[in-house]
Amino acid sequence: MPKMKTHSSLKDRFKITGTGKVKRYKAYRNHLLSHKSGRTKRVLATQPNMAAGDIRRLAQGLAQLK
Repeated sequence: MPKMKTHSSLKDRFKITGTGKVKRYKAYRNHLLSHKSGRTKRVLATQPNMAAGDIRRLAQGLAQLK
């Protein structure tokens, strides 16, 4: 039986923490940063944990990501 592969685009978008939680990146931090305030850019730089419902939805795509 073949192994489940991790979806290639998900490798760069999510990180698994040591305790098994999934961290994600926020949108709107890639370009057009000159008009955004420092506070906005600082808040967008954080990596929040994903919600449990989203993790269940992505579980198959994140199969081998550790």
